[in-house]
Amino acid sequence: MLHRNIFTRLFFLLPLITVVVSQTALAQSLPDFTELVEEASPAIVNISTTQKTKRSNGHPPFNIPDMPENAPFKDFFDKFFRPEEDGIEEHDARSLGSGFIISDDGYVITNNHVVKDADEIIVRLSDRREFKAEIIGTDHYSDIALLKIDAGDLPVVRIGDSNKLKVGEWVLAIGSPFGFEHTVTAGIVSAKGRSLPRENYVPFIQTDVAINPGNSGGPLFNMDGEVVGVNSQIYSRTGGFMGLSFAVPMSMAMDVVDQIRKKGHVTRGWLGVLIQDVTRELAESFGMKHPKGALVAKVIDDSPAEKAGFKTGDIILSFDGKSIPRSSDLPPLVGRSEVNKPYSVKILRNGKYKTLTVKIGELPEEEDTVVASSKSKESRESILGLMVSDIPAEVAKELDIEKSGVFVQQAEKGPAAQAGVRRGDVIVMINNIDIKDASHFKKLVKDLPEGKSIPMLVQRRNGPIFLALKIEKD
Repeated sequence: MLHRNIFTRLFFLLPLITVVVSQTALAQSLPDFTELVEEASPAIVNISTTQKTKRSNGHPPFNIPDMPENAPFKDFFDKFFRPEEDGIEEHDARSLGSGFIISDDGYVITNNHVVKDADEIIVRLSDRREFKAEIIGTDHYSDIALLKIDAGDLPVVRIGDSNKLKVGEWVLAIGSPFGFEHTVTAGIVSAKGRSLPRENYVPFIQTDVAINPGNSGGPLFNMDGEVVGVNSQIYSRTGGFMGLSFAVPMSMAMDVVDQIRKKGHVTRGWLGVLIQDVTRELAESFGMKHPKGALVAKVIDDSPAEKAGFKTGDIILSFDGKSIPRSSDLPPLVGRSEVNKPYSVKILRNGKYKTLTVKIGELPEEEDTVVASSKSKESRESILGLMVSDIPAEVAKELDIEKSGVFVQQAEKGPAAQAGVRRGDVIVMINNIDIKDASHFKKLVKDLPEGKSIPMLVQRRNGPIFLALKIEKD
């Protein structure tokens, strides 16, 4: 009887014991950031900037005509309604950001956009000391800035290897969102090597760490307490955090810092091509089994790519032995390459694999442009649903068209419109053949195969783009 009672009690206690044990195991599996924060916080700084800007001090809701000196109420109108100095006055615009100390003699890393155009930069330490900072150098491509404060024996962060970071790994950020200094947020690495619009040279670390205005320039830590990234951007439709934040890898940030300290500026490799992703339809049109690589939409004149023999329509599959799964993988590789050094590039051209050797140049601030002009004959291509003409001179000048082609005057319902062609486009290549003029385009269209995707190169105001055209069989 006694054994039965003991067994009965154990039977009812077993679920409770299981719950307690599982909760304890869960608590032990969650990360503890307390030691990391205590160790790293002293090297995190708050950055505030002041910029002199001009603004209107207001205008009257009506025009005040010039009055004679002896006119009645002249003094009254001049005093209360006429804007002083054309209604312009100066005021101080202020902004906040974050940063971190990388050397005990006062070098600080932050974002370029935090200190851009600032007239005064104040760095506030964790012990509430404040210093005026000097900008040693900036790099707008990576959004990194190096500052210097006149202080010594400062706490510093430990620099980690961002290349070893893994997706799913815990990371932590410390910064000053909305001015709340030394705010700690945590999350995981959501993705690596992420490319953002207009940010081609940075393979961003994507996280779900809560980042808000004021966090910019602050450090991203791994669980070993090492800085692996510089928090730079968020994706948001509201202006606040929405679960997507992006950090510049520390390997890139330190390369920028080293170049600034040694040379005073940052040098990047340059290939000289405009590229786009290879979609499934484009892959089919180029005879590829799977979409991959970077499709060359334009080769810049007098660029390393032109000198090496690259052509529009080439698909870059690897650079220096490193594969290019997506077009966004190419710019960071080229940017980190050594200038004036030859590199091998594997391409696909007209269905055949080829290897080119290119001597990488230095990325220029501005690229030269070439203008072309043309005539104006018209033709209607009912097969594609297009009305095209030779390129008007003003359009060629506006779009910076180097070669001939045809101007799309109208895009009706049909294969071309379905592929994405629209009014105002300039078609410069179809089925890997450069278009000379409208009559040449007409001949090429007649010979296009049915039921097969065909590559079509289109020039727009925001640059060239390949589209996949497919004429369905009757």
